[in-house]
Amino acid sequence: MASAQTDPDALYRNRATLADARGAAALWEAQLKADPRNFDAAWKLARVTYWLGNHEPASDAKRVALERGIEAGQQAVALQSARPEGHFWIAANMGTLAEAYGLRQGLKYRGKIKEELETVLRLDPGFMRGSADRALGRWYNRVPGLFGGSNKKSEEHLRKSLTYDPNSTVSHFFLAQTLLDQDRNAEAIEELKKVLAAPYDADWEPEDREYKQKASDLLSKTRR
Repeated sequence: MASAQTDPDALYRNRATLADARGAAALWEAQLKADPRNFDAAWKLARVTYWLGNHEPASDAKRVALERGIEAGQQAVALQSARPEGHFWIAANMGTLAEAYGLRQGLKYRGKIKEELETVLRLDPGFMRGSADRALGRWYNRVPGLFGGSNKKSEEHLRKSLTYDPNSTVSHFFLAQTLLDQDRNAEAIEELKKVLAAPYDADWEPEDREYKQKASDLLSKTRR
C-alpha cells in the first residue's frame, strides 16, 4: 500500500495544504512522463494545477500552473476525446487565466472555454454534478455582452447545474453574483444564505470552505 506521500490522490484530498497539492502535481507529472498515454495522470494533473493556479502566492507560479493545466488537459483529450475530464479541466484552467490576467487573456480564451464546456455537456451533461452548466453560467456572467455574455443565460445554466447538485456552494454563489448584477438583491441574499447553510461535500470540502467565506463576505456587503 502506498504511503500518503507517494499517493497523489491522498495528497490531492489534502490540497488545502499547498505543499501537498504541489506534491500531487509532481507525482502525476512523473507518472505522465513515464507513460505519456496515462489518461488518469493527465486529467488529474490538469485538475491539481487548476487548484495551484488559484492558490499559489506568486503570480508567475499561478500562470505556470494554469498553463501546464491547459497542456495536461489537452494531453488527456488527445488520449480520450470522448471522455469529459480533459475538456472540463482545459476550460477551468483557461477560465482562471482569463479572469486573472486581464481583458486580453479573456478575449484570447473566451471562445475555447465555451467550446470545451459545451463539449462536456454533449458528452456527459451530469459530469461532476453539473459542473459544465455551472462553469457556463459563470462564463455568461463574466463575458461582456458584446462578446456573447448574457445574465439570462447565466441564470439558466446555473439553475440547471443545481438540478444535479442542489447543495452546490459554487453554483449558489455564482447565481447570487448573477442576480446582483441584475439588481435582484433580495434573491441574491437568499442564494448566499443557501451557500452558508449547505452541508460540506466530502470530495470538495476545501472549495466549500472558501465559497462559504466568500458568501459571508458578500452577504455583509449586500445587506448594507
